[in-house]
Amino acid sequence: MSIFILIAVILYTITIHEYSHGWMAHKLGDNTAYLAGRLTLNPISHLDLVGTLMFIFLHFGYAKPVPVNAMNFKNPKKDMMLVGIAGPFSNLISALGFGFIFRILSGNEIILSNPNYFFVLQLLAAAIILNLAIAVFNILPIFPLDGSHILKGLLPAELAYKYNLYNRQFMFILIAIIAISIIAGIPILGFLVWPPVNILAKLFSGVSLHTLEQILALH
Repeated sequence: MSIFILIAVILYTITIHEYSHGWMAHKLGDNTAYLAGRLTLNPISHLDLVGTLMFIFLHFGYAKPVPVNAMNFKNPKKDMMLVGIAGPFSNLISALGFGFIFRILSGNEIILSNPNYFFVLQLLAAAIILNLAIAVFNILPIFPLDGSHILKGLLPAELAYKYNLYNRQFMFILIAIIAISIIAGIPILGFLVWPPVNILAKLFSGVSLHTLEQILALH
């Protein structure tokens, strides 16, 4: 897979994810992201240099989080949950769209036989995988991932408050898991992320995660 394909897919995926957080917050009454210049589809506004380089070289990274002020919401608990859902949901919808196009083009003999067009399938395969991976990873109920806001929105107020007290501990646990995964080469998070990604990949594109990875490996 070309490095240019990877960069293009990363830029799209993190941009639509962060923009969707800001868009939902804005709709619910918080204009913090708008005032910070983050309610935009310009990838540069959402890039974190270190996080992007990690995406390219470690296949794991992060974007610059969109600022949100829950005090501006009418119902902070519920609205923060909706803001949290917006990012992963945008990636799922993107993967569904890319998967639909993949289904159509993968049955086209011209695309399959012509290397000048085959890169389109690789672009779609990469977009499907990354969008699904970002969506599934982010709904894990571990702070600061989106799933933590979703879980707090679903929990009764007292339990949500207690859960919130352990945010810092959850964050350190997540960092430790990621560090161990990278250093020891043990895909701890992969055991949680890749099985649902495979199921969704089959559902959206008609082929397995392994098949999409094989397409990316072709030159």
